[in-house]
Amino acid sequence: MSPADSTAAPPPHGGTGVTVTGPMEPRFDEILTREALAFLADLHRRFDTRRRELLARRAERQKAFDAGALPDFLPETKAIRDGAWSVAPIPADLMDRRVEITGPVDRKMIINALNSGARVFMADFEDATSPTWDNAIDGQINLKDRWAGALDFTDPATGKSYALGPAPAVLMIRPRGWHLPEAHILIDGAPLSGALMDFGLYVFHNARAITAAGATPAFYLPKLESHYEARLWDDVFTQAEAALALPNGTLKATVLIETLPAAFEMEEILHELRTHIVGLNCGRWDYIFSFIKRLGKQPAFLTPDRSAMVMGKAFLRAYSLLLIETCHKRGAFAMGGMAAQIPVKGDAAANETAFAKVRADKEREAGDGHDGTWVAHPDLVPVAMEVFDRLMPEPNQLGRRRTDNITRESLLELHDGVRTEAGLRENIRVGVQYLEAWLRGRGAVPLYNLMEDAATAEISRAQVWQWLHHGALLDDGRTVTADLVRAVLDDEMASVRAALGPDVYDAGRFPEAIALFSTMSLADSFEEFLTLPAYRLIAGPTASF
Repeated sequence: MSPADSTAAPPPHGGTGVTVTGPMEPRFDEILTREALAFLADLHRRFDTRRRELLARRAERQKAFDAGALPDFLPETKAIRDGAWSVAPIPADLMDRRVEITGPVDRKMIINALNSGARVFMADFEDATSPTWDNAIDGQINLKDRWAGALDFTDPATGKSYALGPAPAVLMIRPRGWHLPEAHILIDGAPLSGALMDFGLYVFHNARAITAAGATPAFYLPKLESHYEARLWDDVFTQAEAALALPNGTLKATVLIETLPAAFEMEEILHELRTHIVGLNCGRWDYIFSFIKRLGKQPAFLTPDRSAMVMGKAFLRAYSLLLIETCHKRGAFAMGGMAAQIPVKGDAAANETAFAKVRADKEREAGDGHDGTWVAHPDLVPVAMEVFDRLMPEPNQLGRRRTDNITRESLLELHDGVRTEAGLRENIRVGVQYLEAWLRGRGAVPLYNLMEDAATAEISRAQVWQWLHHGALLDDGRTVTADLVRAVLDDEMASVRAALGPDVYDAGRFPEAIALFSTMSLADSFEEFLTLPAYRLIAGPTASF
């Protein structure tokens, strides 16, 4: 939808101090009701100050990392790690999560994912969705229709109809991270947290319908950095349950361990959310980004090509094993990571090579003890399902215990590998193309036979920045300099323009994407998130945040 298609309806109000600045498209009034906005305003007023304090705490912690400090297990919470406790019982509909599919919240994607044969679909308001106003509210309409039994779709281009099948996947929702604002809803003049908006609208409109259907209102919580941030989510869940007259513990969460600091606080995160949590997940792509971001100024942690940082080795291997050990010790699920491969059309040999990589990755996960895994494309569901059916015939592996003696040193072990011009080119080529699509409102982007999300752009610009900051040597003896980065950027964008065609390229938002990627990669200081300045480009110059 575009502003030109807007209805004449005035912006809704949730009472004193609530302002909606986004245009009211058809059906938006079903989501942005006075009652729903009042619910969001209450969450904001109760919790936004703490949210901002925790973001400030991240910044203070980063100063210590930049000065040479390293993350470690917290001495003050040793009693929690040594104590005898477990998370609350896991609901029946979440007991078998062997294959989960993820994707954005557009209507056709939701239907196809729910019908894919996966056990769970994670509808993603975060990294797989560009947070335009239309995307955010359209997604809520689509999810509300799912629980109202009204989710169908007819493709205007092909006339093909889509409808929900008889056995849809369990639905989980990933709201935005604590750091992202929603510029189109202001509470007392301040922007609403994107996390509270995505969570609040979904739970307000659907929690009662979900529980009435015998299902669980379930969420994936992204980018937590500490158990204090988990405590904030637990308090939000508890308040929402009280406001909606739901029993405490009705809402359930899986937390993505996708930041380096969180890997040292997994037990504490489980403990803070023990009434509401059912598991942790290995968010591998964002974890690589976080590793570079948090330790990027320390020369001892200069990373090799991204292709060398694989899950079976070094810090990625250590953190995945620790996650399994920690979760099963406390009665929680240990979910594996994403297989980002997508089918290679017209090339059977390349397609089988891609699927073989997925199969090997899932065999490692199931063999290690993970209770399930992620895929990004419906065609990979049967590939991953076959592996987990074969290696995990039971619903999960909660009874399997690991004792790997994962240490601080294990969690900080750098992958072996070189830095190459090809790696630099890939970071630039993929990072800019993803960012350009994101600015056009697309958050899940197929590039070079992989389904990329925002973590792709974050890793790409973080690694370019790190190599440049340290004057890294490539395997051919050249030093990474600003001039080299600019030259490669120009060359890669010329190649992309030739591949797409001038008309397609020039109709896109490449100038903005190139400028932003270049500015952030070449900056003296490292910006916390690429998506924050990028959001200003899609929210508009008058957006308040």
